Amino acid sequence: MSELKITCPTCSNEIELTEQLAGPMLADLRTSFNDELAKREAQAAKAVQVATAQAKEAGKAEAATDQAALLERVKEQDVKLRAAQAAQAAAMKREQELADKEAELELTVQKTIAVERTAMAEKLGREAHEKASLQVAEQAQMIEGMKKQIEALKQKSEQGSMQTQGEAAEIVLEETLGQAFAMDDFVPVAKGVNGADVQQNVMAQGALAGRILWESKRTKNWTAGWLAKLRDDQRSSGCEIAVITSVALPDGIDSFGLVDGIWVCAPRYAVPLATSLRQTLIDVAGAKGRAMGQETKMEMIYDYLTGTQFKQRVDAIVERFEDMQDNLRKERVFIEKQWALRAKQIDLVIASTVGMHGDLQGIAGRAMPEIESLDALMIGKDDG
Repeated sequence: MSELKITCPTCSNEIELTEQLAGPMLADLRTSFNDELAKREAQAAKAVQVATAQAKEAGKAEAATDQAALLERVKEQDVKLRAAQAAQAAAMKREQELADKEAELELTVQKTIAVERTAMAEKLGREAHEKASLQVAEQAQMIEGMKKQIEALKQKSEQGSMQTQGEAAEIVLEETLGQAFAMDDFVPVAKGVNGADVQQNVMAQGALAGRILWESKRTKNWTAGWLAKLRDDQRSSGCEIAVITSVALPDGIDSFGLVDGIWVCAPRYAVPLATSLRQTLIDVAGAKGRAMGQETKMEMIYDYLTGTQFKQRVDAIVERFEDMQDNLRKERVFIEKQWALRAKQIDLVIASTVGMHGDLQGIAGRAMPEIESLDALMIGKDDG
């Protein structure tokens, strides 16, 4: 054991501690130290207990605080959860509403599409019907136009054919007469010139004995207007005789005959009729030639009055007079109708006026003055 020295607090001397001297002191120190240690340990244990208790209290308080905070957080989470649930419910409700609206919109769209489809189908049907009707009308119009064109071409063809046939008939007639009467002179009328077809100048002993005007027709029906036209052509040409050869003959004529001063015959009777008429002209011309030196002015007048030219002149005057008389008769009938209509209207006006005056007399009695002009009007009506 090493030597230990201590300093005296009173005298400041160093004292060497021996085992004998330090033993009791050490024991006391040890006891004191042990007591102090036990005390310290007890204090430490108590402090530990206190600290433990405090720690427990603090832990409880912290736990309570934590629990309160946890409860608060739980409440907040619950609120948030409820808000989230409410939001989810609202979202689901909105989603359902949107789905319902979408379904309703889809239904409305389908209904609208169905209505539009029906309307469109009806419209397309109407348009198709109108288009078909228009096409039918256009086709009908086109067919009608084609018919008219065909009819016009047919008429033109028939006219061309008739004209060709007429020209052929003129040629045949001229050749037939030319072959039968080679000594006569035949003058055909040029195309586009008004007049008959052929003029036959009858020649006797080198001199002109007379003239025959020929008109050839190749139609299926007889037309009475041909007679008046040929008479005009006869007057213009100065021919003594006019003849129409036609396949279609007027009623009462089977072979040939005289109709209103115009000879009419079938084509096959042209030469026999021409032979007879030609001989008549030659005979008349011969008689005139024999009496040529004996004629006086009175005889010339007589011949003129009894001749063909005077008769043609008179016929022309009579025809024009008959036309004027017919027009005058038509005008007279029209004027008489107008006069009767106006007279009837005047009678109705007079009757209405007198009736009105009688009605006023019936209402006013004797206070209604007499109107002499009405009496005169009624007297004039009765006289009329």
